[in-house]
Amino acid sequence: MSITVTPVHIGDLAGVDLPVYIHVIDHPGGRILVDTGLTDLHPMVEDMDPRLKPVSEWGVDPASVDTVVNTHLHFDHAGGNHLFAGKPIHVQRIELEDGRHAEDYTIREWVDPEGVELQYVPADGEVTLAPGIRLLPAPGHTRGSQIVAVDTDEGLVVIAGDSAVWGAELDDPQTEGQRLIRSLEPREVWMSHAAEPWRPTAS
Repeated sequence: MSITVTPVHIGDLAGVDLPVYIHVIDHPGGRILVDTGLTDLHPMVEDMDPRLKPVSEWGVDPASVDTVVNTHLHFDHAGGNHLFAGKPIHVQRIELEDGRHAEDYTIREWVDPEGVELQYVPADGEVTLAPGIRLLPAPGHTRGSQIVAVDTDEGLVVIAGDSAVWGAELDDPQTEGQRLIRSLEPREVWMSHAAEPWRPTAS
């Protein structure tokens, strides 16, 4: 079995005209979910007008997921974490600290939902999650953002979270995270708010 990456559209932030995607990595060692989207509405983000698909329509059974990665803890990336009690959730330590303590950073009750014990696995830098899958710190969108580098049969695929929101940001990288992504020379980069991956322009 080769390693595959599949985008899953879980809803839209209609108020800012952005789709929301999570990404499934199927690996010989198990299924990894990168980010968990959001499953509920909240007054804090009412202005973004989230329009959400029910979890039953995602096409991904939470029970089939072995491991979760949060690229960062903003509400649209960690709002479904409560579905994965008992599963390891990998996040950079500095991101977990900010998600729990920084003011106006995210929806804190979605990081640590009441009555649900989540198993966060804090990372301090690069982590090899499984053969061919690495977590790499990518500061920029948040200081604790991380990306996922996936070695597939077709080449390196990066799951960027919000390290880049639009492909144009990778055409002209400005942040440490964006420059890291380009330095990896990926075949394609999946972003959380785009239906199609970014691919480098042939020179």
